[in-house]
Amino acid sequence: MSFLDRLLSRSEPDPSPSTGGARPIRLVVGLGNPGPEYDGTRHNIGFDLVDRLVRERALKWEKEHKFRSKTATGRDGIVFAKPLTFMNLSGNAVARLMRHHHLAPAQILVVYDDTALPPGGLRFRAGGSAGGHNGIKSLIEYLGTEAFPRLRLGIGPSPTEGGLVDHVLGRFSEQERVEMEKVLEIGAEGVNCTLSSGLEAAMNRFNRKT
Repeated sequence: MSFLDRLLSRSEPDPSPSTGGARPIRLVVGLGNPGPEYDGTRHNIGFDLVDRLVRERALKWEKEHKFRSKTATGRDGIVFAKPLTFMNLSGNAVARLMRHHHLAPAQILVVYDDTALPPGGLRFRAGGSAGGHNGIKSLIEYLGTEAFPRLRLGIGPSPTEGGLVDHVLGRFSEQERVEMEKVLEIGAEGVNCTLSSGLEAAMNRFNRKT
């Protein structure tokens, strides 16, 4: 991370202690890679979910170069974002958005793919480690904390040893896509629950054992 990036994107300290997600979510970020060659890949399932949320609200994406993201803002002020930095630098974009909107990390919900969960699994979490996910590693680096809410969408482990990159950048099979459409529907409902009732309510209602 360059000095200029640190200066522009670093977060300001939250004057009040984190309450484990009790502060209202104001920014929903889907992680993925930009460009048509990545459309429909497992790694872009976070993009797919925020796309669904934006369509539900009849909003339109706008490129915001200063935030290195596409954003859409609802009438209620909730901001949806897709970083355009590629996955490994997602934190740069999110930190810029957080600083501009004067948010604490606990007010950001990050949606991303997770190989530790099977296809069809989803989990809301209040924070935690990156678990090997490079996008989350970047967010932890730029935000300076692990304490930001997430929605993990399961894509399953790589079927072959050493084939993780090919797995996450590969596309779902026809059967998997049918299952993932169901998960996206449930995930969108879960995000809407988080926005209206809080993270704890969404965790209690949507975290499923699979």
